[in-house]
Amino acid sequence: MLTEPRRRAYLSAMQVVHWLPRAELPFAAPSRPELLLPQAPIEQADVQVPPSIAAANPAPSAPQARSGERPKIEIPRPASTPKVLAKPTDAQPQASAPRPVQVAPPRFALQLLRAGSCLLLVELATGQPFQSRDPSYLLLKDMLRAAGLPDAPQIIGEPVRWPLLVRGNMDQGPDAARDFVQGFIQARLEESACSLLWLVGLPAMRYAANADAEGYYQVMKVDGLGDAWALPGLELLMDEPQRKADVWQAMRQLMARWKSVE
Repeated sequence: MLTEPRRRAYLSAMQVVHWLPRAELPFAAPSRPELLLPQAPIEQADVQVPPSIAAANPAPSAPQARSGERPKIEIPRPASTPKVLAKPTDAQPQASAPRPVQVAPPRFALQLLRAGSCLLLVELATGQPFQSRDPSYLLLKDMLRAAGLPDAPQIIGEPVRWPLLVRGNMDQGPDAARDFVQGFIQARLEESACSLLWLVGLPAMRYAANADAEGYYQVMKVDGLGDAWALPGLELLMDEPQRKADVWQAMRQLMARWKSVE
């Protein structure tokens, strides 16, 4: 509870001159009855004011408070100061650099074979090793017979399957796959050289010679691997037999490469 002297001190500090409590205040001084009576409106007398005095004392433009209304008291407030953004310090965590986007590893299976003086890197469309009665393997044997090469190619090692690992943090993106396939072939070339490397199927072309479908039927030079001949995959040749004519036409111009070695 506030005593009357302390209450008046607070009101004076807030520059409140007139005030009226909503309820009876304890320890308050008795109210003066004449302050509670409504004031009668003051009638303005019809007085002639000289123009010079009216010009010197213009009427206030702001509306006056009506009788009976509580005057609105403006309480001065401290001026707001602009906020200063804090500079980043060493203690504050800095924005981390964006992490490189990891490319999903490619998926393919390739089988390396040797037929005479040629090496063949062939796409395994099903991912499974060749079987003697597979239609794709029978087509490969027909192509070797037409080329004048042994129709029973020697299978070299296990199929190259990518990705190598199902789990782990090792990079297995396209560049890593290309390095692995090229290194695998280079190791076989060091054991025994070949006159021409056949790349059968898009995965064989892409990850051994960095070529695409526009390189079909062409011979290209690959660093570390020598000359490579790009061919459509066996499944594609069976689905589109008209491509066999293009294979045969390109083959006739290349036969001298492996026949001269025999």
